[in-house]
Amino acid sequence: MTPSFQIERAIFHWPAVVSSAPDGWAKDFARSIATQSRRPRWSPTPKQAEIMNRMVNELFTHPDEQEEDFTVIE
Repeated sequence: MTPSFQIERAIFHWPAVVSSAPDGWAKDFARSIATQSRRPRWSPTPKQAEIMNRMVNELFTHPDEQEEDFTVIE
């Protein structure tokens, strides 16, 4: 994936990141990026982009804790 595509993907999914981020630093970072991303011609620093991509990837790799495991019937 190209860096610009990764940033576009992160921004697209960012509202979900903000709502699912745990309290503390992660929530503050997510809110800060949400605010900054509204500015014209804003782009994240390389470090911000890396953290953003990690946070978006976590949305899709960790299942909800509220979901129950299913029982396999043989």
